[in-house]
Amino acid sequence: MNIQWYPGHMTKAVRMMEENMKLIDLVIELLDARIPLSSRNPDIDRLAGGKYRLVLLNKSDLSEDETNKAWQSYFEEQGIACILYNSKSKDGVKSLLSKVREVCKEKIERDRRRGIINRSVKSMVVGIPNVGKSTFVNNLVGRNAAVVGNKPGVTKGKQWIKVSKELDLLDTPGILWPKFEDEKIGIHIGFIGSVNDEILQKEELALHLIEELNAKDITILSKRYGEWDEALNAAGILEHIAKARKCLGKNEVPDLKKASDLLLEEFRSGKLGRISLETP
Repeated sequence: MNIQWYPGHMTKAVRMMEENMKLIDLVIELLDARIPLSSRNPDIDRLAGGKYRLVLLNKSDLSEDETNKAWQSYFEEQGIACILYNSKSKDGVKSLLSKVREVCKEKIERDRRRGIINRSVKSMVVGIPNVGKSTFVNNLVGRNAAVVGNKPGVTKGKQWIKVSKELDLLDTPGILWPKFEDEKIGIHIGFIGSVNDEILQKEELALHLIEELNAKDITILSKRYGEWDEALNAAGILEHIAKARKCLGKNEVPDLKKASDLLLEEFRSGKLGRISLETP
């Protein structure tokens, strides 16, 4: 299943980010904690060269605690500050501002020596589509400063937002990169809704998800949808899910498209439990 999606507005967004990077002190990169590698755009390293860096493992409430900690260590060993974050909760706002001060300590101290007090840190918020950037921004500022939507492509242009006297944010559109070298990356970001659902073969994507979850722990799906015959393959399990959830069409025939939509939505929203699909 070879997923590729790079609409024209992303090329414009990359150009805009390049143009504005000279104004930036800090790049805040949001990753999906369930798939930190697949949700990490390799172009960001090129764009952010020489800037202070902070990685937020967002949606960490949907991934496994121990794996979250392992990823946090992984990034910090590479010299990139990393915090666990849940953009739907406001609990992490104070810890984030504290981390920004820590990461940008040299810049703040340099300004102080020059007699410049309280100059705000200018940061750019980056990430792939649907990773939670706009929700994160809105929670930071305590109001709906950024447009939010549970699909890719909601944020179309840049937007400067003042968080406090210490921090200004440049919100940017979610960007992917032109070609995924590993087809598993495309599949993983398809799972979390970072690719336009209209171009996806949802049934095939659901089958991949079933196979991956079963390889991890066969009870993840059976706890939610009931036990099935052990001889069933992924297609048989999808049909079982359709019957269990009454996704039926004419003459009670299982509606596999509807069951695929259901399975993907329940994974994305965390109804299947806390699941990490990648480990460092």
